[in-house]
Amino acid sequence: MFDSSEKVHIVGVGGSGMSALATILLQRNISVSGSDLRDSVTLDRLRAEGAEIYLGHKAEHVDGATIVAYSSAIAKNNPEILYGVSKGLRVLSRAELLSEVVSDQSAVLVGGTHGKTTTTSMLSLILLNAEFDPSYLVGGELNEVGTSGRSGGGRYFVVEADESDGTFLRITPHLSVLTNVEVDHLEHFGSIERLHSDFRSFVEASETPAVVCVDDEGVRKVTEGLSVLSYGTSNDAHLRIRNLALAPHLTTFELFVGTKRLGQIDLSVPGVHNALNATAAVGAAMQLGVEFESAARSLSRYLGVARRFQLKRVRDGVRYVDDYAHLPTEIRATLQSARQVSPNRVVAVFQPHRFSRTKILGRELGEALGAADLVVVTEVYGAGEDPIPGVSAESVFEGARSVLGEKVTYEPRRSELARTVKALLQPGDLCLSLGAGDISLLESEISALEGSI
Repeated sequence: MFDSSEKVHIVGVGGSGMSALATILLQRNISVSGSDLRDSVTLDRLRAEGAEIYLGHKAEHVDGATIVAYSSAIAKNNPEILYGVSKGLRVLSRAELLSEVVSDQSAVLVGGTHGKTTTTSMLSLILLNAEFDPSYLVGGELNEVGTSGRSGGGRYFVVEADESDGTFLRITPHLSVLTNVEVDHLEHFGSIERLHSDFRSFVEASETPAVVCVDDEGVRKVTEGLSVLSYGTSNDAHLRIRNLALAPHLTTFELFVGTKRLGQIDLSVPGVHNALNATAAVGAAMQLGVEFESAARSLSRYLGVARRFQLKRVRDGVRYVDDYAHLPTEIRATLQSARQVSPNRVVAVFQPHRFSRTKILGRELGEALGAADLVVVTEVYGAGEDPIPGVSAESVFEGARSVLGEKVTYEPRRSELARTVKALLQPGDLCLSLGAGDISLLESEISALEGSI
């Protein structure tokens, strides 16, 4: 672990994961500097916390640092990385930096293709309220505590363990939590077989029986024959969800272990998927020594995470909601939540994320959007990837059209998206922006458009 004599420079410090690590280092009295291409509220917060922030990437920004760390979104030929290498500094990937930050505490790793952020934030909140004084790192902002990173003095460090860069295998877990396993990030894994093998290794590494979602077929496959604590709605789950009820602004269910009723969970966030995420958090918390009643009380106060079915605005009778969903299962779950809270039209606006993912899942992504009333598809957000010849959002558009026919609009011009969507909206609609890219700006872009009229 680092000491106070170190200075860590973070390239790409404005991202949720890197900014959280910066916060944790600052809380441990370690000097931090960082750079990013654009200013943001996140960078303002880091400045207030004591970080030295630069806009743009230049070699001289690294002067005085002893360690250079970089986000997975940063190219290896970045001038700050090259300068660090030329000066013989320690140059660490995000996964390497995180493994060192976690090393002094018992790691609780939350992994899976999706649901990681919500489950990690729920578990962190439960441990905070149970006075376990945890450290945590979450891939989004916890609404209740306002930051995605915290350095606590307790035994446990709760980590959203990303599989896309191998983070989930770099840290030895005291406890692993696995929410689901779907085909994704093959640019990292190379094959489905390797993906399954690595997730199995993630579960096997857990010092305490891992908490896994038995409802998910991928999880069943990778955990076959392993001793785990399973959860879900399935009859063979150790921790079973029963009497699930979905109301517009409340999700309630009961938890059982065998025939024993533990009690009821009340959530203010919608969706069956959030009932599963909450059950994962409860199962993990109980493995760590938290009483069920304490966990249930914490979850009743859980308000969600930024970009997870986040209400952005209500204007002219239209509700604007933003969600990070960018995989078929996530999209279906988010649209189910939209149906839970809205009796009227759901207008889904989707931005595919990464060309490699769109190449594999394009039509399936479109078919998942078919649960909306109207759909608008815009062009792929590359996330640093080079375009792949022949790959575009048109495959998503065609997939959606196979379900909804003429109720799907293709607007490949990102600059025209707000105008196209606004023309479709009417009072009573729920406008749902979906994707992991800059689609989160849609509501503000429509707002600016309205302000210019």
